[in-house]
Amino acid sequence: MYETTYHRPKDLAEAAKLFAGASEARYLAGGQTLLPTMKQRLAAPTDVIDLRKLPELKGIAVTGDAVTIGAATTHAEVNANDAVKKAIPALAYLAGLIGDPAVRHMGTIGGSLANNDPAADYPAAVMALNATIKTDKRTIPAEDFFTGLFSTALEPGEVIVSVTFPIPAVAAYQKFDNPASRYAMAGVFVAKLKDGAVRVGVTGAHGDGVFRATDIEKALTGSWSPDAVQAVTVSADGMLSDIHGSAAYRANLVKVMAKRAVAAAH
Repeated sequence: MYETTYHRPKDLAEAAKLFAGASEARYLAGGQTLLPTMKQRLAAPTDVIDLRKLPELKGIAVTGDAVTIGAATTHAEVNANDAVKKAIPALAYLAGLIGDPAVRHMGTIGGSLANNDPAADYPAAVMALNATIKTDKRTIPAEDFFTGLFSTALEPGEVIVSVTFPIPAVAAYQKFDNPASRYAMAGVFVAKLKDGAVRVGVTGAHGDGVFRATDIEKALTGSWSPDAVQAVTVSADGMLSDIHGSAAYRANLVKVMAKRAVAAAH
């Protein structure tokens, strides 16, 4: 690991000032990606600014029609929160599938979304539930937030403050995970929103990261059932292909996980 200067600001304003004053600063959320890459000398920030204790980024609030989660909220906190379990049980369930206990107690929702790993779980829920990401500068709709592999609409120095998920009529998440890393080889979040719209977010399978499975959405709009998904052909174009599975294998996994998610939603 290269030499770096560690900062723990008291609020977002101080964090922004520290970021602006450093030659190459990085924000630290949960540290589940940044710290390992620093240890391998793949990242060498001059300054690391820790956001985990900032009060502006903490907490979970449930209103009549939405769940808002602070960016520094850990996966374990989302998984264990009774209000989330009642409002969007699929979201609490998803959080409990991330990594192992150590990762879940350190990793944060904001850090996961800002990193946008192509196999991360939360992006599928953000896309399927049509969530809104609030930063210290603006609000970004789910459709505009994810821009590619490890890439988002966030500008340099921009910090995720919270994520707001509309409460759906019904939703579920299923994933086929790599047994070693627990990252999703294919994770599918299905949701029927209260206005009747059907959205399906897929993570882990595509080379560009999270995407909406529009063909599955159309099938489920006509009939909300696993049998409707069975009739859909999922293209292997653009799917990841590596030692863990071919593009065709992952395309089939998307279909299988979608069927399981719809069945779980029932």
